[in-house]
Amino acid sequence: MASPPARRARLRPLARLARALVASAWTGRAGPPHPRPRWLAPRTPGFLSLLPFRTIDLVLIADLVLAFVLFRAVQALLSSDTAHLATPLDEGEIVFIAAASSLPLALRDRWPLMAWRLAAVLIPWGIATRGQDLEAVFSADAVIMYLLVVYAVAVRCERHITIGVWMISVAALWVLGIQSGPNLPGVTFIGIAMVTVTVLLGYNIQARRTAAGRLAEEERRSERALAGQAVLEERARIARELHDVVAHHMSVIAIQAEAVPLKARGDARSLEEGLGEIRTLSLAAMTEMRRVLGVLRDGDGRTDTAPQPGLGRLEELAATARSAGLTVTLRLGGDLLDLPTAVSLSAYRIVQESLSNAMRHAPGSAVTVKISRSGDELNIHVEDDGGDRAAAEAAKAGRGKHTGHGLIGMRERAAMLGGSVWAGPVGKGFAVTAILPIMEEA
Repeated sequence: MASPPARRARLRPLARLARALVASAWTGRAGPPHPRPRWLAPRTPGFLSLLPFRTIDLVLIADLVLAFVLFRAVQALLSSDTAHLATPLDEGEIVFIAAASSLPLALRDRWPLMAWRLAAVLIPWGIATRGQDLEAVFSADAVIMYLLVVYAVAVRCERHITIGVWMISVAALWVLGIQSGPNLPGVTFIGIAMVTVTVLLGYNIQARRTAAGRLAEEERRSERALAGQAVLEERARIARELHDVVAHHMSVIAIQAEAVPLKARGDARSLEEGLGEIRTLSLAAMTEMRRVLGVLRDGDGRTDTAPQPGLGRLEELAATARSAGLTVTLRLGGDLLDLPTAVSLSAYRIVQESLSNAMRHAPGSAVTVKISRSGDELNIHVEDDGGDRAAAEAAKAGRGKHTGHGLIGMRERAAMLGGSVWAGPVGKGFAVTAILPIMEEA
């Protein structure tokens, strides 16, 4: 005696078969229609703009036209042949038989499974109404209508429902072939083959459409992920640019605010000049921050470095640092005005951050900025002498414990271009060395 698991394993195919038959005959539902290609659903012309629909469904129109043609053709054929029958058909029976061959076709686009169920009932009913020859089931109108309805089911329904529809169709054709005697077995096999080919064709198209839909959904997900990544990258760029701008200008402003009262010593004119200089630096910082935000959020697809400062503004940068008490010496070599925009911006920001660090950690120090171009590389070296000994010791301690976001930003900028940055104490002072590859922009 087989164990319960073994019995369940043997009964599982039968359960699946029963599920397919029940779903196709009663409980199953068709899936949503696939979007029409534009050539099958053109927009409504302007002179028909008052209609409640915006597109013209050519497939539905074709179904309705074909259903009407079949209805009229069957009606005309039966009206001309009924006088030769032993039991003539009345007008109501003729209309019913014609409707049985056309109504499912009119419904197949919106309700394919219901249209098939209706066809499965109306075709035998129409045969019984004719009441003379089983060959009527294989008439051209019935074949056209049934194959189109089965195709709609295979395209829109789940696989188990399609299998159930195929099995019921094959069983019905087989029974009709047996009851018809020896005259129709060959035609029955042809009918079974036609239904099978139609089901396979419809299912193949459904599988391709499903795969295309999944691919489109994956592409949409990928686009959303890339959009999210772009947002994060933009935030990182904004944070990096704003850090460089704010750190430099705020350092200068803070030093100026502390130095102005000491220099003025009660002199109103000197105090006014010092405050005016602080105001000028503040306005410059605000202007540059607006420029940074405007470029980074530009929707025209331009690069985020195009309007940003470059090495052409080094003298201006050095003058700002000198106003904060540093002694800045620029030593430039090679053609620095013909650099790619991204390289020039990154070099400017590295020098700017190095000067800001000197203002904070080595006030009053002498800073040497060396920039030279050698082949396809740009070499940057910024070194301060440490200023006051106490300030230099504090700077060393602070830099040894925490590199800060400025040095991290320098390294990120260099890495973005494929370069490198080294930073660390040199004697009493501190030095930053960067090597940036010079790569022409595409």
